[in-house]
Amino acid sequence: MTTRAKNNILTPDYIIRMVGLCLFAYLFFGFMLMPCLNTLTSIFMTKNAAGQIDAMAVIRFFLAGNMRSYVWNSLKLAVMLVLTVNIVGISIVLLTEYFDIKGAKILRLGYMTTMIYSGVALVTGYMFLYANDGMVTKMLVNTFPDLNPNWFTGYNAVLFTMTFACTSNHMLFLRNALRSIDYNTVEAARNMGANPFKVLWQVVLPTLIPTLFSLTVMTFITGLCAMSAPTLLGYDSINPEIVRLAGSSTADEAFPQARAALLSIILAMFTIVLLTILSAYERKGHYLSVSKTKAKLQKQKIDNPIANIIAHVYAYVLFIIYMIPVVMIIIFSFQGYSAVRMRKIDLSNWTFLNYYGMADYEYLTSRGTYKTRIGSISGVFSNEATLGGIKLSFLLSALAAALACIIVVVACNFMFNKKNKKSGIVLEYALLFPWLLPTILICYSYRTYFNTDTIWYVGNTNLYYASNVRLLIIMAYTVTKLPFSLRMIKASFYSIDEELEDAAKNLGASPIRTFLQVKLPIILPSVLAVFALNFNALFTEYDMSATFASTYGTSYAMVIQAMCREEGLYGYNINASGRRCASTVFIMLVSGLILYLVYGVGARDLGERRAAREKWKKRFAKLTRRKSA
Repeated sequence: MTTRAKNNILTPDYIIRMVGLCLFAYLFFGFMLMPCLNTLTSIFMTKNAAGQIDAMAVIRFFLAGNMRSYVWNSLKLAVMLVLTVNIVGISIVLLTEYFDIKGAKILRLGYMTTMIYSGVALVTGYMFLYANDGMVTKMLVNTFPDLNPNWFTGYNAVLFTMTFACTSNHMLFLRNALRSIDYNTVEAARNMGANPFKVLWQVVLPTLIPTLFSLTVMTFITGLCAMSAPTLLGYDSINPEIVRLAGSSTADEAFPQARAALLSIILAMFTIVLLTILSAYERKGHYLSVSKTKAKLQKQKIDNPIANIIAHVYAYVLFIIYMIPVVMIIIFSFQGYSAVRMRKIDLSNWTFLNYYGMADYEYLTSRGTYKTRIGSISGVFSNEATLGGIKLSFLLSALAAALACIIVVVACNFMFNKKNKKSGIVLEYALLFPWLLPTILICYSYRTYFNTDTIWYVGNTNLYYASNVRLLIIMAYTVTKLPFSLRMIKASFYSIDEELEDAAKNLGASPIRTFLQVKLPIILPSVLAVFALNFNALFTEYDMSATFASTYGTSYAMVIQAMCREEGLYGYNINASGRRCASTVFIMLVSGLILYLVYGVGARDLGERRAAREKWKKRFAKLTRRKSA
């Protein structure tokens, strides 16, 4: 009897579960814990000029040198972003969802443009307008000759750009929170004589405080860990300095690697404190008491004519700020290189060359002779470097997004099978571990820890060498997306009816078969949505790409950034700015399509999908009858 029980333990399900746990332990300790611990210990293993280990050398350098200024600059940017992003973010949500503003649907589309292009693409779009040779800057200099043409650099430029770039979270989360408010509470306050602004202040905004608190923490961390905007606009903050130090050597400056590690740990400390505060706040359980028959929120009219005019003017000024970069980038993506370089639209010169095709460039040399550069004018899909960056980013992002979803789906299935058990709780916290650390710390830890051939559990292979760096990028992409994937996919597991699983067990189905044939089809739409969002974020990712920058790891975002400094150099890449505009449009199309599939088609319920299908059938039948007639 005992022997039979032992044999029954070694079932395929048990073996697969043990192999999965061992593999996850390998990944957690090998690619999450060990690299970060190595970064922490490297701070206290610094050697002085005599070759002796001095544990406090980096700390003394930090207190005496200018490293504190990078921390202060990042803190200043993060604090100011909390104010500016919340002001703009709350206002655009209220203007499109709460107040009755004319043209709200059009305004909403303009405000949501930052969802389809972000990071380095968005920053270069703003530089196209406001840099020293930008269209808007040239107009301002012509109007105000005393204006400094380099005004769009440094702290003010970063704050302006990131203020409008970071409001996409408000349009996603705060908008949903506002639309879920019970209109009965608003109507009751109006019936008691309260004006719309008093209702907003005393009834609506208190309901949104939990969401606003989460958005505030997210905005603060975004400002603290900003990378692309400070790098391109010339602002000395923590992340760009970490990347610079990571590529430096002791021959150039004192212990750069240890200084980069210290800055990374400082970022991690800030992140951990903020996430701890957020978790404690969420545990308090802020709830709103609503009526049983919940009513849909209706837009409020602004009765005061002056306030109404001010609100409309403010709404459309913001719309112009959001839309000008998008419109100008699209237009100039179809302009020739001379028009793009001069930042002047030439209505007689429209071309698709920035997207596809090649042309030669003839120019006058300093000796007075003409010289031709063959193929120096090329489009996005004809330029070898750009096309290579697209292919590499597409492949790495797709693999990492899929791997993150697979790991989380398997882990969630294990956690739900082990409810209220320590193993499930430990697994969940292990998956959330990367959320405690800034992205730059994880990437820097990978770069330094795996840049050697002495790590036994990866086969003594240098993962930062040559094409191996691509595997390192995939692992970094995957690890950083695990917490987000867990929060999203775990919620979908709650929608599985336990009776379905019990019925499958009663029919003799194994746990693996139950998972594949019962659970997976139910959660598959959510998993695909998470995969799409992960891919969307990673495809144009810049921060991690900059840390792993190498000949074999040049991502699409790095190619776009390189276009800013290589244009016209020695007669090559003449239309780099135009190709950059076309690249941004391509990113908008890809991101917009994915968001539509996730939040448009994917968000519809079964009834809405059937109605849409019938609508298209009627249109197709009507079109067929017209052709036959």
